[in-house]
Amino acid sequence: MDSIQSTWQFLLFLWCLSHIVCGQIRYTIPEELKRGSLIGNVAQDLGLDVQRLRSGRARIVTRQSIQYTELKTDKGILVVNERIDREQLCGDVTPCSFSFEVILENPMELHRVTVEITDINDNSPTFRKDEIKFEISESATLGSRFLLPSAEDADVGTNGLQKYILTTDEIFGLKQHSSPDGRKYAEMILQKPLDRESEPRISLKLIAVDGGTPHRSGTVNIDITVLDANDNPPIFNQTLYRATVSEDALKGTYITTVNASDADSGSNGLVTYRFSNMKEQLADIFNLDEITGTITLVGQVDFEKDKKYEIMIEAMDQGGLTDSSKVLIEIVDVNDNAPVTNVMSFSSPVPEDSASGTTVAIINVIDADSEQNGQITCTTDSSLPFKIKSTLTNYYALVTDSSFDREVVPEYNITVRATDSGSPPLSSTTILRLRISDVNDNAPLFDQMTYVSYVTENNSPGMSIFSVKAQDIDWNQNARISYLLEETQINGSPTSSYVSINSETGAIHAVRSFDYEQIKQLQLVVKAQDGGSPPLSSNVSVLYPVQTGGSLVAEMVPRSADVGYLVTKVVAVDVDSGQNAWLSYKLQKATDRALFEVGLQNGEIRTIRQVTDKDAVKQRLTVIVEDNGQPSRSATVIVNVAVADSFPEVLSEFTDFTHDKEYNDNLTFYLVLALAVVSFLFITCLVVIISVKIYRWRQSRVLYHSNLPVIPYYPPRYSDTLGTGTLQHVYNYEVCRTTDSRKSDLINVYTLIPYLNTYCDQQHKNRNMCSSVHPTHRDAVDQSAEISELIASTEVPGKL
Repeated sequence: MDSIQSTWQFLLFLWCLSHIVCGQIRYTIPEELKRGSLIGNVAQDLGLDVQRLRSGRARIVTRQSIQYTELKTDKGILVVNERIDREQLCGDVTPCSFSFEVILENPMELHRVTVEITDINDNSPTFRKDEIKFEISESATLGSRFLLPSAEDADVGTNGLQKYILTTDEIFGLKQHSSPDGRKYAEMILQKPLDRESEPRISLKLIAVDGGTPHRSGTVNIDITVLDANDNPPIFNQTLYRATVSEDALKGTYITTVNASDADSGSNGLVTYRFSNMKEQLADIFNLDEITGTITLVGQVDFEKDKKYEIMIEAMDQGGLTDSSKVLIEIVDVNDNAPVTNVMSFSSPVPEDSASGTTVAIINVIDADSEQNGQITCTTDSSLPFKIKSTLTNYYALVTDSSFDREVVPEYNITVRATDSGSPPLSSTTILRLRISDVNDNAPLFDQMTYVSYVTENNSPGMSIFSVKAQDIDWNQNARISYLLEETQINGSPTSSYVSINSETGAIHAVRSFDYEQIKQLQLVVKAQDGGSPPLSSNVSVLYPVQTGGSLVAEMVPRSADVGYLVTKVVAVDVDSGQNAWLSYKLQKATDRALFEVGLQNGEIRTIRQVTDKDAVKQRLTVIVEDNGQPSRSATVIVNVAVADSFPEVLSEFTDFTHDKEYNDNLTFYLVLALAVVSFLFITCLVVIISVKIYRWRQSRVLYHSNLPVIPYYPPRYSDTLGTGTLQHVYNYEVCRTTDSRKSDLINVYTLIPYLNTYCDQQHKNRNMCSSVHPTHRDAVDQSAEISELIASTEVPGKL
């Protein structure tokens, strides 16, 4: 194997933007190397440390469908990954090479590597046919030329086709030619007159030889049939025909017409045309009318594949005489390929404090068109803080053009548009979604500069007396706020000896009971500090005027309170000792039992779920504390809780509590009073009506039996309701009636029985006097002996 040549070639080194290093190296290797063969030391040639390749996650980016090379980052070398066939890779294009990019990150580096593949003599010249037949008139003139088919050798350079050899013959000689594209072909020249009678057939061998070491060759047999006299060969009127065709031309498009004339007459002057030495794929693209010589398009041409075609045309008369000419067809490019955008590297998110000019992405744009149609302009939205800079050929860097503020714009949708210069221009777009990561650039802010709240004296230690709230517009850890008390002095004692603060919720609790006669005002400073690095903070003053007894004390639960939030602590004291002083706390009543719980041993009232907007603002809790004696003794306390975020709301809500209580107490009193008045009026009216009816009924019966004049008689002191007559006490009667009681006479009778019996006994001292009671009533009375005995023994009406 030939030694590997490693050559530094810096074709382009541009300091286009910060954090990107651009370089290019080139290697030359022969084809057909084994897999794993060394190509070159990339780390050494680029001046990089092997550790840098690993830390920068060095990788190869290629547009080839097959990755021919592999980068060994642990050794910094480039090796063959797949067998490389130069003929398959490049065909007859020389020099043959392929390029790829090596990308490193942190910081970004972009290096182009070009590998040139040199040819080895691994292909022999070949002819498309095993045999060539000629029919030549014996009258052919000396010097007549006969175009021989060309051999094809996939190798290039010295390993390609170099010459033709014709086996020794005195009649024909060989002349070799080279076309402008480097292809070699030969013509057979008649050196001596032909004599069909003496030698009707001639057999020769044409040998094609390449220049490799050792030489390779290919052979084709030439069979010549000598025809009878045809004195004049066809002659083209041009040795070279030129034509152009657009790559978007439709099938059937006319290209050109070739023309050859023959001085002979009759059948010897009839000329036909055919393609000579045409590659197989061209037969599917072009068509030649053998009679007229017109060339038309029957397939599809693509400028990006072939920019021109060279076709040999042969004209032959009926006597076998020929002439040849060349047709050069040039393909005109049209803008039929839009740019193709590939994002090679993209960094997202980027910190909001990134400096202007920071590289966000590296983009590769390719346009298969040529010249103006392949010139690319890469742009982005000018309203966004980004711009695009060109680095290597077809590579662009998307960089920042100004600073970011995540709190204003947390992310960007960046549209990168690649447009060619064709007419009309074609373009493609790629959308990059760039997220902005937060940095701690905003301090927490309180919703007020100063807080003023009130607390009554003789409060319970541990009671929640107020809550402060700050907000930080940063995100995540940078917006996580902790609340701290600034260590100041109050009456010579540290602030922490008076109040404490919940570092997470901002709830302020009393550490001890306050005495209005000793301290009338507490002024403290609360600091809100975020969790950034370094942390930012802000302070707020909180003023607590202490009120004397009689003011309403409220417990407050912020709506942001989490599960387990300490609302307050109920403290009870039992002067007993031992087991009799063991106290347990229970929640007896609550507006919402699913929201609060009471610690059995410590009396702490805590939330048992997350506070929601649906929870009532006013919450009333009744806590009962019991000792462990036998029998146990207990006491209850009512705790009013307001679900609110500010202390003024708490005052208003607990004022509502008081108003509600007073309103409910008054309402209950008025309802009871109204019910008593209505009941009294109802019973009074009922008694009066029944008494009047009984009195009238009794008078009518007395008059009926006595036949005496009707003299009104009133029992003495019977109607004395003040207790001065025979009825020494005032009696009230409750009449209990069902919804159907108005239909029952029995109830009315029972209601009147005490009056009737007493009246009869006092007036006549004889129960027989009552025999004149209405039959219906009497039947009702006599239904039961027990009832009769009760009536007989009754002296004073009782409570029915």
